[in-house]
Amino acid sequence: MPRILIIEDDTDINNSTAQYLRRQGCQCLQAFSGTEGRLLWQAGGVDLLLVDLMLPGLSGSALIAEIRKTSRTPVIVLSAKSELADKVELLGLGADDYLTKPCQLEELWARILVQLRHVSALPAETALRYRDWVLNLEEMTLTAAGQPVNLTAHEFRIVELLAGRPKRVFTKQQIYEAVWQEACAVEDKTITVHMSNIRAKLRPSGTDGYIQTVWGIGFKLAE
Repeated sequence: MPRILIIEDDTDINNSTAQYLRRQGCQCLQAFSGTEGRLLWQAGGVDLLLVDLMLPGLSGSALIAEIRKTSRTPVIVLSAKSELADKVELLGLGADDYLTKPCQLEELWARILVQLRHVSALPAETALRYRDWVLNLEEMTLTAAGQPVNLTAHEFRIVELLAGRPKRVFTKQQIYEAVWQEACAVEDKTITVHMSNIRAKLRPSGTDGYIQTVWGIGFKLAE
């Protein structure tokens, strides 16, 4: 099930697009400003983004530029701008496709399928490295300072999330929703327990200190 992030400040367009894509079997996240879109993107797990250009807060073009610093996730721009110069600029910035609003949802779906096929045809990254950690993404294994660390699937996903964005502070809610793919209960202690278990398993390798608690916010990796 493709997970698509729709970043569009027009409520009617955002909702109608999400409803259509859900009927096609997609899971949709909806943001109504560039800033909100960035937060949902940073939580991880997005397969494709639909981005309007004229957004409150962070502009669509600025968001695309930021995404392209670390990711090749497909981005399709939806905008009322129709000049060739605008399209050339956005494609040069890193957008993968461009549709002028208003657009037919059937055409949008066809363009989405093309981008998802392109991604599936690319060789997947099989390793993620952070300091003395090496994560094998295919086998879901972690080696720390040369020692294998026996993690559960959820523990591995937590470490993968942190290692993928080592400078970012993640709240407990963001970690839970990214790893478990469901809403987090306000008083849920799951993340605290999992972090304690991960640190205990990392302690023999001397790398348990890589995971830092940011009091009152969540967790991040030590720089």
